[in-house]
Amino acid sequence: MSPLITKVCSLYQKLAVPAFDLLQAPLLLFFRLYWFVPLIRNGWGKLNNHARVAEFFASLGIPAPELNAYFIGCLECFGGIAVALGILSRPIAFLMVCNFTVALWTAEREKVEAFFSDQKTFLQADATLYWLAALVILAFGPGKLSVDALLARRLGSRAPAPAPAAS
Repeated sequence: MSPLITKVCSLYQKLAVPAFDLLQAPLLLFFRLYWFVPLIRNGWGKLNNHARVAEFFASLGIPAPELNAYFIGCLECFGGIAVALGILSRPIAFLMVCNFTVALWTAEREKVEAFFSDQKTFLQADATLYWLAALVILAFGPGKLSVDALLARRLGSRAPAPAPAAS
């Protein structure tokens, strides 16, 4: 490799990568607040209009619509609060990915089927951006600006030292 390319790669690793890494925590906080705070309101609405939501779920062929209406309302409302704060973010994000996958497939299947032919239609589905935001939190975690990270730092500093290896 030429000395110029080596120097550019070295500068990139030393300067650019750490600078861009500083964007991770604020970006993940933005995702959590921007998409999960409105989800709290949606979940609260589902809980306050349970009969109508259960009826809609039944019309989609979702099994146990009464129970699922309560579950999804609680997941969106209380799970949304937890993810917005960064508490148990990945397990809750996993449940939300499942929830929005079902929502997309049952309520907006024609928009999902347009994924490869018309991405604009797919992105206009009500659940798409929530699904994508939950995928981001599932894949990358809540970031350093979260209760999960605070607990990890606190518990990490109090963790017992590893036992010495046997010789």
